Amino acid sequence: MTKTVDFYFDFGSPTAYLAHKRLQQLQSEYSCTLDYKPILLGGLFKATGNMSPVMVAAKGKYMMGQDLPRFAALYQVPLNINPHFPINTLNLMRGAVAALGQDHFNAYVEAVFDAVWVNGENMGELDVVARVLTAAGLDAQSIIASTQDPDVKAALISNTEAAVAKGCFGAPTMFVGSDMFFGQDRMQFIEMALQSK
Repeated sequence: MTKTVDFYFDFGSPTAYLAHKRLQQLQSEYSCTLDYKPILLGGLFKATGNMSPVMVAAKGKYMMGQDLPRFAALYQVPLNINPHFPINTLNLMRGAVAALGQDHFNAYVEAVFDAVWVNGENMGELDVVARVLTAAGLDAQSIIASTQDPDVKAALISNTEAAVAKGCFGAPTMFVGSDMFFGQDRMQFIEMALQSK
């Protein structure tokens, strides 16, 4: 039976980027299904009383300067700390909600994650978003327009509230069945769950 990994993510998180890249690798190896769950990390933090690890200066310096580059090397994926970090991802996450179930969803996710965490783009600026999406062969104007749809806005809020109700307090958070895994440094346990009968 094919297993499903529920992936709660926000483009503004470098650890979510790394988890996304590693999950893609695991999907090709284990033929699992990835169920992407776009959330707003700021809303999740507010609801749970959590905060970004970079708010602790020493932790942020270690994470960005040493820990994350080590994992990027381990997964053999590119990672460049974005000079515009932190980026307001509200419209990017709305775009992900609008793209769910559409043929362009994977291309959208790949384009946005790479723009933020490989190419150092300031994806909080709409003109930059339009340029990046167009370069990826996507209908940038349609995607940007979709971010203002009231149903899309409500769905992102609902996704975030559902994540809180499920026990999420940060991103990336992943579930295999009822088992929760927080952080891209837990990918070995996800792989073990995918290996189990």
